[in-house]
Amino acid sequence: MAEDIGLGFPGGLKLKKTDEFSSVFSFRRRIHGKFLAIHHMPNNLGYPRIGVVVSKKLARRAVARNYMKRVVRELFRLNRLNIGAVDIVVRISQSFSKLDFVSVMREFELALTKLPQNKITKSQ
Repeated sequence: MAEDIGLGFPGGLKLKKTDEFSSVFSFRRRIHGKFLAIHHMPNNLGYPRIGVVVSKKLARRAVARNYMKRVVRELFRLNRLNIGAVDIVVRISQSFSKLDFVSVMREFELALTKLPQNKITKSQ
């Protein structure tokens, strides 16, 4: 997985099991903003992994929940080479649509600069 330098999104970069999500939540480290709450925990894999949680209370329709998950996964995919070895669970805390994309993108990228063990420098 570490040899994969491309910008693809292989399945090994996703948190899939309940135990993986639970361990990140129980580590109790969080960065929060208006739209996103990013729970994080260092891992020993040498690359970052992500999981996304959107509650039905937040967006009743699956179309809206799936859109928010796609946006977060895409932002992760584009920035993953700048993130250290960390497991991330992004919990959507406020519903957003296409009109809020730029705000969500800025919030996500700002949160990545606050992650420990990251390679991102604050250049803005």
